[in-house]
Amino acid sequence: MRERGRTRRLLGLGARAGGAVLRTRLGGEADWQALGEALFEGLSELKGPAMKLAQIMSQWDDLLPPALAEELARLQRQAEPMPWERIRATLAAEYDDLEARFTEIEPRPFASASMGQVHRAWTPAGEALVLKVQYPGLAEVLEGDLSQVKRLMRLGRWLKVPQARLDALFEELAESLRGELDYRAEAAALARYRTRYAGWPGLAFPEPVEAHCTSRVLAMRYLPGTPLRELEGDDGARRQALATQLADWLTEELFVHGELHADPHAGNFAVDDAGRLVIYDLGAVIRVAEARLRQLLALLEATLAGDALGMETAVLAMGGRQGQGAPLALYRESAEAVAPLFAPGEQDFGDVRVHRRLRALSPKVWAAMDRLQPPADTLLLARTLNGHYWNLVRLGARLNMHERSRPLLAWGRGEVGVAALSRAPTAPV
Repeated sequence: MRERGRTRRLLGLGARAGGAVLRTRLGGEADWQALGEALFEGLSELKGPAMKLAQIMSQWDDLLPPALAEELARLQRQAEPMPWERIRATLAAEYDDLEARFTEIEPRPFASASMGQVHRAWTPAGEALVLKVQYPGLAEVLEGDLSQVKRLMRLGRWLKVPQARLDALFEELAESLRGELDYRAEAAALARYRTRYAGWPGLAFPEPVEAHCTSRVLAMRYLPGTPLRELEGDDGARRQALATQLADWLTEELFVHGELHADPHAGNFAVDDAGRLVIYDLGAVIRVAEARLRQLLALLEATLAGDALGMETAVLAMGGRQGQGAPLALYRESAEAVAPLFAPGEQDFGDVRVHRRLRALSPKVWAAMDRLQPPADTLLLARTLNGHYWNLVRLGARLNMHERSRPLLAWGRGEVGVAALSRAPTAPV
């Protein structure tokens, strides 16, 4: 009965969202604020995959109507917690003797997310831990939720996205969400990243405590930090140091290790008292093939050269585009919008003129989607990179992207090896 009620709620929210999209397609106006409030209230209570999808959508700051994006963004920081009694039941089911393991667990969580929430706990030895506890019954409702999410994604057909590409995107999202249910896998990822970046003094990752980890509970040593979203009025020098560290880490992740942290909402990043960039939640890490990176760099190089025909060639090489007539005018406008971020010298990621150009370009991109058709396996990557970009914007990053991109483009052309791309503190750059 509870599952049927959940399905009805999701269908109702989907119908409301579909109605808003349809009104705009027919030339009308939608109340995005009201839709956002309804989605926040409903998804905050339901949790699970649908809430996760809404959090992902909220990171598309340059595509969604601002009122809708603002409401969805609340799901990253203000989601309603699940009652302690249900969370405690999960803990009791995971541990043979809960009281023997922990002398105290705070009933009130200090973080609530789509798939679980975080509580502080203390061991008999007095050690402070945090327990990320998966919401009870999530595995049982996952597939039902995913089927409703798939229905919601059919709205993409109104934007002229072929069903085959929607299906491929859905499978990518579904695989990611199923993987997030295994907290042992996240514990392994934390251990891997802590080893990988042990020589980076400006980075910090929570340490998993294997003895207390299960498939539904991730136990970590307490690593406090101030979330990035709370740093807007902070000291400019500290924000620039964090922005540089974030940009260096992303370069290292993508080009040296072929991986990418795929849940880039601001709540997963913080700064600790030592000024280190703290990276939480490694439940979603995606592999990025070297061949795909080289193709993306070819597209970037053509974009920075303002070469519309070169951009078309690069998109075709990635497996995108269909139909007749390359959108050359759109390629040129895209190049003009992106080029300022890569101009010689230090560029300000907080420059609203760049954001306005990108936002103004978005409707034209959607209108040409029937011809553009980006490959399905680049959509999650693009969404993830977009989320990391907006974290740099929130930090007010000032970076010399011209100099940063030069070795990457040279690697894409096969002129230098991967060692030239490393941003590791001990590596020559």
